[in-house]
Amino acid sequence: MFEVKVLGPGCANCQTTYKLVNEVLQENAIPANVEKVEDMAQIMSYGIMSTPGVVVDGKIAHAGGTPDKKTILSWFKSRCCPTDENCC
Repeated sequence: MFEVKVLGPGCANCQTTYKLVNEVLQENAIPANVEKVEDMAQIMSYGIMSTPGVVVDGKIAHAGGTPDKKTILSWFKSRCCPTDENCC
């Protein structure tokens, strides 16, 4: 199971990113715990200077701007099945 944190103060892009991450996980039956982090001290602890940021299993996957669904899916595919493009 993935541990996912969507980092952002609550702006529209942050909310959209949180929604898209959850949609991609659900549409592809990828098990994950998703947490929305709005505390600026926590966000800065990851070194994220542009929000929204996304952290997957403790590693920064994204910072700044709203990612598309294909990009979001790639974060999980590269970690769960690096040799099989069709696993997720």
